Amino acid sequence: MVFSSPLFLFLFLPVVLTVYFLLPGLRARNSWLLLVSLIFYAWGEIGFILLLLVSTLVNFELGKWVERSEAIAERKKAVAVAVAVNVGFLAFFKYAGLVVASLNLPLKWFGLAALPVPHIALPIGISFFTFHALSYIIDIYRRKWRAARDPRDVALYIFFFPQLVAGPILRWNAIAPQLEQRHYNRANFAEGVRRFVGGFAKKMIIANAVAVPADQIFSLPASELSTPVAWLGVACYTIQIYFDFSGYSDMAVGLGKMFGFQFLENFNFPYTAQSIKDFWRRWHISLSSWFRDYVYIPLGGNRVSAARNHVNLVAVFFLCGLWHGANWTFVAWGLFHGIFLVLEKTPWGFVLEKLPRPLRHLYAVFVVMMGWVLFRADTFSGAANFFAALFGAGHVIQAQPLHRYAGNEVIWALCLGTAFSLPLWAAAKSAGEKIGERLPVAGRDFYFGLGQAVEIVLVVALLLISSAWLAGGTYNPFIYFRF
Repeated sequence: MVFSSPLFLFLFLPVVLTVYFLLPGLRARNSWLLLVSLIFYAWGEIGFILLLLVSTLVNFELGKWVERSEAIAERKKAVAVAVAVNVGFLAFFKYAGLVVASLNLPLKWFGLAALPVPHIALPIGISFFTFHALSYIIDIYRRKWRAARDPRDVALYIFFFPQLVAGPILRWNAIAPQLEQRHYNRANFAEGVRRFVGGFAKKMIIANAVAVPADQIFSLPASELSTPVAWLGVACYTIQIYFDFSGYSDMAVGLGKMFGFQFLENFNFPYTAQSIKDFWRRWHISLSSWFRDYVYIPLGGNRVSAARNHVNLVAVFFLCGLWHGANWTFVAWGLFHGIFLVLEKTPWGFVLEKLPRPLRHLYAVFVVMMGWVLFRADTFSGAANFFAALFGAGHVIQAQPLHRYAGNEVIWALCLGTAFSLPLWAAAKSAGEKIGERLPVAGRDFYFGLGQAVEIVLVVALLLISSAWLAGGTYNPFIYFRF
């Protein structure tokens, strides 16, 4: 079950909200959210429910061990056990195949028999709930919040369905207080609905429209991939991954608001970045800040020598790439970004700061797009062929025509995606509010009332249009489910 499905939109969510607000007391409502979250996950991965519940109970007990340990050595021991358990769980399911396949390469060089590569089913969202579990343990260790007194609180924190399968990555110290007390009002609920519908529209109207040509172009053999088609493919994927993932994040944040929760914002117009450092302040903020607080700063952060700092940056982005998937192309993507972050700490960074803003923006977007080629490619040879095509160095025998992929719907989606990668809506609302403040008092209420009515009409229109696209059976993939 996904947010952009008729079952979720027209059955699951209305029932969950209705029962939630009919129940008396926060404890009953939390229990209801836990129950429906387990149902939500079981709908797609029922075989892993028991395993994940056991993992949650283990982390509940580990959290109590960390909390009651007064001696720092004992607390570190408890944390080390917790990290080993959670990372080991992730490594077994996600990376066992990659490790064995990588070991088979040197075995082949020495003429030895290859090991059988295990094919282990991957629990949906395992990377996200592993980081939630680690945050739970580490926040208790750092005394940022106490351990849960009830295992249901840990289970709800990890399994809460809005963020269960694709984030944003939540912190225990941010969510635990909200499990005990949170406030409801119409304005917050209405904002949640607006955020959800906006994210739904991002997904259905823009991301899904460019997903088709992106998938088709990246699957073309090198002999059919011309330079214009390759650039269209990387442009489509650049728009797709942003609107697909940020759309899901907006829906998650909106759902959280409907239930009274405040989630960390996950995106801040990353394609307006002026550098790769700036990009990572804006892209997948919950992940980049997680690595910053739980890996980069403990490694020394900016307090170490320049050489050590550069090694730490590359190491963090090696892990960031590996977190995304059990494929060396993801690792290469992470290292690619890590190297550019290091370069921006060298004299190149000073040169970059002196460039005009449009050139800095062009540099950042170009580097990010080149990184998406590595991210999207299944193999290094596929990435190399795509790079060759982008820069006119490919060996094209029978090029696919550009018009086969650049239909009107795709062009409109690219235009909308480019426009809404900028904070245009926020700028328009801000300008409208400033105009309203200059009006006479008598006409001000009417003006702002009219603005609210227009916004409601737009939200309803987006919901109807997006639902129509959903009912029409349009191509509806979701990129981050694979992580």
